[in-house]
Amino acid sequence: MTAEQKKGRRTRLDDIAARCGVSISTVSRALAGEKGVRPEIRKLVLETASAVSYALPASVAGKKVMLVASGAAMIDYVRNQFTLHVLEGLNARASALGIELAMRPVADKADEARVVAEMRNDAGFGGMLILTVDEEDMLAAASDLGKPVVLVNSDDPYMRLSSVTPCNRSAAFIAAERLIKAGHQRILFMLRPGRRTIERRLEGWRDALQHHGLTADADLVLEVDDWLPELGAEAITRLVGDKGLCFTAVLTAGDSLANGAVRGLQAMGYAVPQDVSVMGIDDLPQSAFLNPPLSTVHIPMRELGATALDLLRDMMLGLALPRRRVELACHVVERGSVAAVRHPVAADHIKPIT
Repeated sequence: MTAEQKKGRRTRLDDIAARCGVSISTVSRALAGEKGVRPEIRKLVLETASAVSYALPASVAGKKVMLVASGAAMIDYVRNQFTLHVLEGLNARASALGIELAMRPVADKADEARVVAEMRNDAGFGGMLILTVDEEDMLAAASDLGKPVVLVNSDDPYMRLSSVTPCNRSAAFIAAERLIKAGHQRILFMLRPGRRTIERRLEGWRDALQHHGLTADADLVLEVDDWLPELGAEAITRLVGDKGLCFTAVLTAGDSLANGAVRGLQAMGYAVPQDVSVMGIDDLPQSAFLNPPLSTVHIPMRELGATALDLLRDMMLGLALPRRRVELACHVVERGSVAAVRHPVAADHIKPIT
């Protein structure tokens, strides 16, 4: 750095110090993230530095971040491995930033209280990521930590916490619209209810039907107890056995249920997509190897993890104010499980093959 550059840098520190009413050394320590600076002074210095376009330190190397994951996320690999891909993105980004991730699984309220207490009491943690957690008690406690927190694959309805999710509502909208443009009007929606992210996908299915003047009948929503493909197959087999084939297409809230829907339909003698089109949401790698290969909506799972950590880093540096909800765009992936409708369902539904 030249003498002139050093002088310019010193001048900017002088300006920030004068505006904040603190010493240059305090400004320097606050910008470097060093200990010994009161939180309110650090916040004032960072905000002032940003206002005067001072080049803030861009590194959080060596910092420690707690990654809290729900019990559902931790056993997700049995179902569809969504969490696995999010964690891959998180770990790769943490390595690039030089951040240490410390995993803390939570299965109940006692676990939640324990990790919140650890986060609050351990000064070594600079921030927290919360993966696939919707419980209000946990969100409320995290919002009072006084440290940066970002939700991953979930959101806070009160916007107390920043979050990163796929655009779940538009993902389901574009999937349903793809089916509608192929002539399908009776589109069954399969889901495992219980999470806000999945409710957004249900809303997107309704949006698309209503946008095209179709009715989102309650009997077109099929709830499944879990994401396992075999449960999806059982559910659709029961539905067709009870009501006949009252739909021409199936859209599922996750690829694993789409896999189950294809299995169930084929076991009953229906051809996919000739008799029934099936479409998923997620674009899990194994979906390309189904028979037929599954048409789906790509969810940027790895990017979810990376983006969440980037947002947390900005918050740790005092750059990401106010709290925000980041939604990542999704897109349709065309494969072989969707075709133009051949037999529109009339009032007298098509009966199952016997």
